[in-house]
Amino acid sequence: MQNKGLVKFFAILFALVSIYQLSFTFVANKVKNDAKAFAGGNPEKEIKYLDSIGKVSVFNLGFTDFTYNEVKEKQINKGLDLEGGINVILQISVKDVLKGLSNNSKNPVFNKALDEATRNRLGNQTYLDAFFVAFDKESNGTVKLASPEIFANKNLQGEIDFNMTDAQVKKVLAKKVDESVESAFGVLRKRIDKFGVTQPNIAKLGQTGRILVELPGAKDVDRIKKLLQSTAQLEFWETYKAEDFMAFLSSANEALKATVKTDEKVEATKASDSLTKLLTDKSTDSAATKKGNNPIFDKMVSQGGGPVLAVFNAKDTAAINSYFKRQEIKALLPADKVNAKLVWGKPTSVVDPKTKKETETVDLYALKGNRDDVAPLSGGVIVDAKDSFDQMGKPSVTMQMNGQGAKVWEELTGKAFTQKSFIAIALDDIVYSAPGVSSGPIAGGRSEISGNFSVAETKDLANVLRAGKLPAAAEIVQSEVVGPSLGQKAIDAGTTSSIVGLLLVCFWMVFYYGRAGWYANAALIVNLLFLFGILASLGAVLTLPGIAGIVLTLGTAVDANIIIYERAKEELREGKTLEEAVKTSYGWKGAMRSIIDANVTHVLTGAILFVFGTGPIQGFATTLLIGIFTSLFTSIFIARMFIDKDIANNRNLTFTTNLTKDWFHNFHYDFIGAKKWSYLISSTVVVISCISFYINGLDEGVDFVGGRTFQVKFEKPVEATTVSEELTAAFGTTVEAKVFGEDDQLKITTKYKIKDESASVDKEVNEKLYNTLKKYFNEGTTYDKFINTFDGKKLGVLQASKVGASISADIKTNSLWAVLGAMLVVGLYLVISFRKWQYSLGAIAAVFHDVIFVLGLYSLLYKYMPFHMEMDQHFIAAILTVIGYSMNDTVIVFDRVREFLAGNIKGSFKDVVNASINTTLSRTVNTSLTMIMVLLIMFIFGGESIRGFIFAMLIGIIVGTYSSLFIATPILVDTIKKKDIEEIEKRHKGE
Repeated sequence: MQNKGLVKFFAILFALVSIYQLSFTFVANKVKNDAKAFAGGNPEKEIKYLDSIGKVSVFNLGFTDFTYNEVKEKQINKGLDLEGGINVILQISVKDVLKGLSNNSKNPVFNKALDEATRNRLGNQTYLDAFFVAFDKESNGTVKLASPEIFANKNLQGEIDFNMTDAQVKKVLAKKVDESVESAFGVLRKRIDKFGVTQPNIAKLGQTGRILVELPGAKDVDRIKKLLQSTAQLEFWETYKAEDFMAFLSSANEALKATVKTDEKVEATKASDSLTKLLTDKSTDSAATKKGNNPIFDKMVSQGGGPVLAVFNAKDTAAINSYFKRQEIKALLPADKVNAKLVWGKPTSVVDPKTKKETETVDLYALKGNRDDVAPLSGGVIVDAKDSFDQMGKPSVTMQMNGQGAKVWEELTGKAFTQKSFIAIALDDIVYSAPGVSSGPIAGGRSEISGNFSVAETKDLANVLRAGKLPAAAEIVQSEVVGPSLGQKAIDAGTTSSIVGLLLVCFWMVFYYGRAGWYANAALIVNLLFLFGILASLGAVLTLPGIAGIVLTLGTAVDANIIIYERAKEELREGKTLEEAVKTSYGWKGAMRSIIDANVTHVLTGAILFVFGTGPIQGFATTLLIGIFTSLFTSIFIARMFIDKDIANNRNLTFTTNLTKDWFHNFHYDFIGAKKWSYLISSTVVVISCISFYINGLDEGVDFVGGRTFQVKFEKPVEATTVSEELTAAFGTTVEAKVFGEDDQLKITTKYKIKDESASVDKEVNEKLYNTLKKYFNEGTTYDKFINTFDGKKLGVLQASKVGASISADIKTNSLWAVLGAMLVVGLYLVISFRKWQYSLGAIAAVFHDVIFVLGLYSLLYKYMPFHMEMDQHFIAAILTVIGYSMNDTVIVFDRVREFLAGNIKGSFKDVVNASINTTLSRTVNTSLTMIMVLLIMFIFGGESIRGFIFAMLIGIIVGTYSSLFIATPILVDTIKKKDIEEIEKRHKGE
């Protein structure tokens, strides 16, 4: 090996840099452990402790020191599946952005195009592109985007005029949408920075209009989702008084009687009696007051007063909304109230003193709207907001307005004082308070929002007001919640599988290759040091699939050594000296060509996985790609240094042990002769798989079809079918419950309202789940304890995830292109490398066979296996990994076929090809065996959540080994032209 000194220098330097980078992770973990011990299980106390030492030096190297904030920036961060916390992907509503840019255009073509884009958006197609397609189709040239009634309006004055073409307008709209996403990104960044979690992360996902938000250690699920999705559209409205709307409510109630039949068993409430007396001045015995005969009044909890029209149960708001949306009811509004906005207040919990039953009530308000639906004063005038306490000592939010806002505020409050009316303060169309003004106009622009707030709510409200409003609604299209105890369990499982896998691989290498195996093991240890050092220096996030990638690296790291060692054994058997054998095996014509070809296929599939994957899958791809490069360096250079030292000291090195020296030596099997049987077996498998696809289908996970999943831990074993039936009845749609690992743990899946991506629906689903399952838990298990995460949590929802309908279509499309793209790219590489399309065809056929085999097995067994076999992103990652490793085995065989066909081995074409396979059998078996060992360890110890993922790779590697021997090479042989075969045989028979 040339330049040994330089290699040693760089190896030592790289090792020192890796140790330096990893030292920050060790220091950060120590500080976190100190914080946990200090906090005693109190997460808020823990965060405050870490914040307090953020600028304190915690790591002194003598020549320099680092604060805790600097240390944590350089550590290896753990993903949410290891750390616990909340991860969401927010989709900024491009539809809302376009509506705003059009000044809420009423143009029918424009609005139909918006709806068509929502319904018919293709997987991986942006909403904006879908809108352009829909608009072109609907307008058919009759209406231009630059029409004054669409985008040539005051909102886009100076940027779009009515002379512009649709193509020109589209460019402006694309720019405006990007600006809106950028604005939303800035607003969300400000919000999460103030939320109070350690190491929050926010990132834009390409040009999709989606924003990833990760909050490690966050606990309060409902609060966080509300904080992220709130558009913070703060508005100040004048309100109507209760008496202004009594006549309308009575008329609406009468009109609804003809079409709405109520069968509510309610008591004749004081509210109904009072209203009837007030409106009709008749006895309460009239038909209007008979219980069960008043669609609106029967749902009232009590009459209102001041700005509150009436009070209703929260569960009845949807029905009341539907009544008020009817055209015949809207027609009953007096001419001076046609623009009135009927909105709800903030829900309030009320406990009945007799029954002790808790109910949630909501106040109904009527705002003085206008034709443009624009509030007299908006939150854009707010320059500062702080959480505080009002005169009664209750939590509130004080706000300071700018000069313009202060002037309007003074006019509004002066008018309210004169008319003895009220001003509603509404956030995202929810009225938080509607105070009157008793002391005259309020000057200076200072105001206060008070109401039924908790301290946390006022902090969040002040936070979003300071950060500003989102330019459009932000919908959660994907989310995942992981409890810290589940994350620790994943870490323990990953650590166990890593250690056992490492020991097993090391043992096998020493058992099979003797002292040379120790050299490979030393290279393996250095490889792990380099791998973690690079992860730390890149600021990579370590996930559970990422740990799986590291464990897989243990298997792949010795692949290059195995290929080199096997070649060296062949050279030694031919009578070469150790120095000559090592020099040849490390040469391009020895093992290097096979190693490079095999690893290029790995890199290509890993890169495709990184491009098309998201979140934890990218973590898997990252560790896999880094592992490929570090293992190449250590296998080729580190192990070589030990071998060269043996050569220099004249030590005997045989690359074998007494037990294994003759394994696979002089092995002769007619692989090509067995092709009829292998074709028959493989064709049968493919046919059975296709039949199973038709009959059984595949168990598509929520990643592909959308939905919500919950991992729920019960106090004792439960019957999955019973729980499924109970939840199905509660949700009104099919809910699937399956045992997940242990008998007292279920994985619950539902598609209930998955197309509605609002925070209120998420909370509704959580409440339905809790109310249905709470009978299985003791009385101390409250809603918060059941849904939210906290340190030491062992019961309730340990993990929850949601994939919206829109993002699931993108995931499915990406997955399809990833698999097809991997096959195509690797096939093209093999054509370039081997310069014959037959090699590529054989490899692609083998890989296609492997993919169909794994898919078929999952289709046949997913209903019966004790672990989950879902089609999701993890499964696609497994398939792509299988493609890479199947290619690896195939390339090793093909490389020897190419070498032998170009060499001087005597025999027929069939004999030469068989010799190629037989002489590489030891390489093929050993590289596959090390992979199978580590995968088996991960399957046993890696944890329930990745068991299906590992099983796919395990089967894929086994089948890939078979296909490289019995499918790829026979197809290569069968597709070689007869003329070429005759020429080859003429040369190899010495004619």
